[in-house]
Amino acid sequence: MHRVLVPSDTPSTGLVELARDTTAPDGLSFHHANEGKPLATPWQIAALRAQRVAKHTLPKGYILDCACGSGVQLAAYGAVLKQPLLGVELAAERAKASAVNLHNIASYARATDTEWYKKSLIIEGDGTDPEGVLSMLSDDQRSIAFLHLDPARPRNSRTHSLEEMMPPLHLVLGAWKPHFNESEQEPAVLLDLSPRLVEQQRAEVEAIVDEVWPGISRTWEWTSRGRGRVDRLALWLGGISDIRASRRFVRVPSSAADAPIVLSTNTVVEPINVQQTPPKRGEWVSILDAALLESGLMAQWLKSTAAGQEGRWAFLEGRRPQLHHDRPLQLENNDQLLVQATGKVVELLKFSLDEATVDELVEIAISHQLKSVKLRYDLDPSMQPKLQGSLDRQLRRRNGNKNGFVAQHPHRNVLLLCVCQEAP
Repeated sequence: MHRVLVPSDTPSTGLVELARDTTAPDGLSFHHANEGKPLATPWQIAALRAQRVAKHTLPKGYILDCACGSGVQLAAYGAVLKQPLLGVELAAERAKASAVNLHNIASYARATDTEWYKKSLIIEGDGTDPEGVLSMLSDDQRSIAFLHLDPARPRNSRTHSLEEMMPPLHLVLGAWKPHFNESEQEPAVLLDLSPRLVEQQRAEVEAIVDEVWPGISRTWEWTSRGRGRVDRLALWLGGISDIRASRRFVRVPSSAADAPIVLSTNTVVEPINVQQTPPKRGEWVSILDAALLESGLMAQWLKSTAAGQEGRWAFLEGRRPQLHHDRPLQLENNDQLLVQATGKVVELLKFSLDEATVDELVEIAISHQLKSVKLRYDLDPSMQPKLQGSLDRQLRRRNGNKNGFVAQHPHRNVLLLCVCQEAP
């Protein structure tokens, strides 16, 4: 059974969560069903994604999201693409939140009198039943211009299997295939997937896609907001894929006023290997963006920032990939977003850092005129704030003029004290 929700006529009564999205402009807040906020796409990411979709020419028809949740991404598409929206959500409260959010975003964008908004609907029902969904539409134009799918996944899981995604990819793609607008270009589809999918699982996703549209063009996209992790993993298909790139990396800046860093490649990604080398003073250590490494675009980036030198990867796993190299990186302003820390090794610390030895580190840091030292390696979560706080308090009272950090050499029981490379 399906039920139509008209955004302009849907009240927010009963929705228990109204949350400010820190990435959204002032005056724009979003309603969610119970505990729905952690599942919603941040507005900044939703808007940037819609802007990239807008670079492609879509046929006429509905922008469909058949598992639309709170509707933030769907509303961003409407505000940017200016085509009618069709959101489908099985959970009644989330469907209601989606309709309310669509109205609020259209009001914020002063678009409530536009044709696309007046034709936009949220359907409470099964997103794998296109006949039932489309029967709710009153107009004759029921074709789909673009399909977005962000299937639900278990929360607080370290890994995600394809079987856990709801609605299942193969059911959605197979069911909606006949309803795309017939045009010369391939169907336009964006699959917003778990960022925890490994290479084998990504190959399984491609196999599902090929069963529906054999050989359709595709671009994998890794999106990061920093913090050493992949925030979003998406597969852009057909009419919205980049024919020049099979892989794309997007680093979202902290400020919406700044442009994201976008890197892409169409070349085969070569494997990166760890090299076990002894620690030494005078070499450079860089802790780089883990999401960039996972996307396979690290080597391309290093060709410009570490031109003419071959780095030695000491560590590839986790949130702090560590590269050792002989000369400083050649960083432009935007490159700073892809670097957690980079600096020259000035001391090899052959003691474990704890509350008894932190004063020894302070004295060594002072001798190198350091005003700040950040701990850039894995520590007991209960100890890290205590040690970092002690360093900050003691060095703040001194007259240092340089910044530094401490990294762990992964193959020797040695800590590396590094003086940071100055920003360009």
